[in-house]
Amino acid sequence: MSEARTYTGGCHCGKVRYEVETSLTPVLDCNCSICQKRGALWTYVDPPAFKLLTGEGELTDYQFNKHNIHHLFCATCGVASFARGSSTEGGEGIAINVRCLDEIDLASLTLTPFDGRSL
Repeated sequence: MSEARTYTGGCHCGKVRYEVETSLTPVLDCNCSICQKRGALWTYVDPPAFKLLTGEGELTDYQFNKHNIHHLFCATCGVASFARGSSTEGGEGIAINVRCLDEIDLASLTLTPFDGRSL
């Protein structure tokens, strides 16, 4: 397993910015209806590993299906850089769209297919 480090990330216009501590393992390539259309690649962290620096008031929430994930996106530029939700066991988590992290070499990552379409 890779060692965790701190990354910064956010939306396209810069109104939403955050720091996250993660090892980027795994990086999930989900095939559900929303992830496939947005091209998101996800890594998950516990809430203490995530710090929203700016933009709480800029976030718009979209929920669908079981309504247990808050798909958050910037109201200005429309980029969904992270999501908040709960697992089926009730634990809270933060999903980080790895494509929205600063200075990430996507070609160096190992992607793990995830069949979200079947859930």
